[in-house]
Amino acid sequence: MIELKHLRTLQALRHTGSLAAAAAQLHQTQSALSHQFSDLEQRLGFRLFVRKSQPLRFTPQGEILLQLAEQILPQIQQALQACHEPHQTTLRIAIECHSCIQWLTPALNNFRQSWPQVVMDFKSGVTFDPQPALQQGELDVVLTSDILPRSGLFYSPMFDYEVRLVLAPDHPLAQREHISPEDLADEVLLIYPVQRQRLDIWRHFLQPAGVSPALKSVDNTLLMIQMVSARMGIAALPHWVVESFEHQGLVVTKTLGEGLWSRLYAAMRDGEQRQPVLEAFARFARQHACDHLPFVRDASRPGSLQPLSS
Repeated sequence: MIELKHLRTLQALRHTGSLAAAAAQLHQTQSALSHQFSDLEQRLGFRLFVRKSQPLRFTPQGEILLQLAEQILPQIQQALQACHEPHQTTLRIAIECHSCIQWLTPALNNFRQSWPQVVMDFKSGVTFDPQPALQQGELDVVLTSDILPRSGLFYSPMFDYEVRLVLAPDHPLAQREHISPEDLADEVLLIYPVQRQRLDIWRHFLQPAGVSPALKSVDNTLLMIQMVSARMGIAALPHWVVESFEHQGLVVTKTLGEGLWSRLYAAMRDGEQRQPVLEAFARFARQHACDHLPFVRDASRPGSLQPLSS
């Protein structure tokens, strides 16, 4: 029956001394405020203050409710402030982007300088599936390019990157201007140990064309580059990952079709994305990546796709 607005109004009356001044302080009309009190007093069955008294005088019942306002409202304000304080002391992170660790480690060093009280914990493993673990509360954030529909997760955009075909310099396809899906039909495609449906090159380039090259799993990026350089297969990797190897002459890269672009997200449970620690982590990671990685575009800038909540 008694609402917070009523307590705030009683407090404004005490501080200002008149209904007109209280209405001005609360950004209401005097008529609306008077109506609010009349309605409340009718429902309560007693008066809260004496009309037209100078200075304004509260009834005994009004004094009781005013004391309640003086006790409750500061507690509510303190509680709201506490809700915005960084209570989270452990940040459990997992990455589905196998190459992200190259830039994420220095980004985390920057984050740690501003949030020294937060302990970061990495979860990993070949058979570990991060997004379900995030849904179940075992993780706090996952760096991923995959969006699970209707998952209850919020996907904060990090950056966009081009997936390039990676070849040995003397590979026949290295001389092609344009790469079509059919060009890869007889190749061995080196991939990370994940389901092929999670690969951008499979979902958006090969599968629509009905092309299915041989696949071979490789555990890490450096080994994959060495195998490509030795003509043991080809790969499809983010351009920023292979830029230094291409500069050394170990591999060359080619555009897939008209250009195959993907987006990296920081996934977190929907409703928790405004927590200060998670907001700061996403901001530091995005800023470091966009400042230091070649060939990427900041996905949070105006004109980019909006964050996804599914």
